[in-house]
Amino acid sequence: MRALIVVSNPKHWPLHIPGVEVVPARSYLTDPKYYAMRGVRVFNLCRSYRYQSVGYYVSLLAAARGHKPLPSIATIEDMKSLSIVRLVSEDLEELIQGAFTHHQGDRFTLSVYFGHNLAKRYDRLSWRLFSLFQAPFLRAEFTRENGQWQVRSISPIPAKEIPQTHHPFVIERATEYFAEQPSRLSKRWVPRYDMAILVNPDDETRPSNDRAINKFIRAARRLDIDAEVIQKDDYGALPQFDALFLRETTAVNHHTYRFARRAWAEGLVVVDDPESIARCSNKVYLAELLERHDIPKPRTLIVHRDNRESVLHAIGLPCVLKKPDSSASQGVFKAEDEAALRDHIDHLLEESDLIIAQEFLPTSFDWRVGVFDRKPLYVCQYYMAPRHWKIQHKDGSGRTHYGKAHTLAIENAPRSVVAAALRAANLIGDGLYGVDIKQVGRKLYVIEVNDNPSIDAGVEDDVLKDDLYDAIMRIFLNRLEQGKEARSR
Repeated sequence: MRALIVVSNPKHWPLHIPGVEVVPARSYLTDPKYYAMRGVRVFNLCRSYRYQSVGYYVSLLAAARGHKPLPSIATIEDMKSLSIVRLVSEDLEELIQGAFTHHQGDRFTLSVYFGHNLAKRYDRLSWRLFSLFQAPFLRAEFTRENGQWQVRSISPIPAKEIPQTHHPFVIERATEYFAEQPSRLSKRWVPRYDMAILVNPDDETRPSNDRAINKFIRAARRLDIDAEVIQKDDYGALPQFDALFLRETTAVNHHTYRFARRAWAEGLVVVDDPESIARCSNKVYLAELLERHDIPKPRTLIVHRDNRESVLHAIGLPCVLKKPDSSASQGVFKAEDEAALRDHIDHLLEESDLIIAQEFLPTSFDWRVGVFDRKPLYVCQYYMAPRHWKIQHKDGSGRTHYGKAHTLAIENAPRSVVAAALRAANLIGDGLYGVDIKQVGRKLYVIEVNDNPSIDAGVEDDVLKDDLYDAIMRIFLNRLEQGKEARSR
């Protein structure tokens, strides 16, 4: 991938980096030859990224041309956002406190050059900041308050403000960075698109096992999409991709949501999209949504401190109590008697001002219908774990037990189940969802709509095999092509 350094005025550019073309910003914006280039990474080192300045337009138009700008517009806006800066302080808290343990003052300025600082002891922190805010030269201001260090601001460093004594180090780091790019980004073929698949190998409830991830990668490549696995620390690499596929358990107050928001802002095709994560991950929202649209569901009450005494009368016993953001059967409890009901409500209301109480519907299995792009993909029966009322549960030793699963072809599943699932999923959007349904006699009850549904090799793909992965990747490809067509108009 070709690299361009775009600067305000090459005459004032103080660094010579071997093998990298330096381009005036106005030439990059106006010369047709740059518009026509393909496979370009643009390192935007203009003096300012102020809104609607030349530097701002370099990153904006680079994205429009299909180039990969560094920093991207999303990164530029993130650096200005106090809320994002506060999140960085929280995410990197342990690393920040450890880095400045021996610093005597209450202020510190860290200069980051392609992920490095002159002092090696700050390299880990520098690299994490660079991964979060991918701008070649960064300045991070830290202050100590009440004994705790916090990030106060993140901003780009104009090249002219780099001290001359730092120039040899900066040139060395930049030369090293550009030398690494071909090996890191080189491909055996030039794909039409690049996809990131976000995973967490330590996530016990991850939605896809390793075999499934490998099948997704192979399916993508059959469609000329180069898919690669990324993890939490690769946040800053998102602008290098055209699509993001989250295969890690999602939550709003979690890095998965920030990945989705960042990718969405960068113009990537994102599954799960941030709106779907926000809607599906809160059962209070789902309860209100299903009620409003007359979707059959178990008897449900949104519980708060003022109506907690109504649960027994409104729902009865046994009763299922849920955290609003519960997932994978975690944060879901059954109360068999009044004492257990009080205890569970007390516990859950300590964590959330609103919780869910639902009537208990005993069934031997739950239906799960996988839906993507408003079409059914697969239908599964998830049976309850042995001697338990949930499909999975942890015993006292921490071991997780699962019930059996049986996958059906769409045409062999009850039409009413598929129709109910589509009706519920379509209220959320056109993303990838798993709709859970209980069946009691001939009556169907929608339990919830999940973003990020399980797709494990050997379970959900038991009928379609590789065709399931191909179908999902074809939807990605269609959306990528639609986005490309829209940009070319």
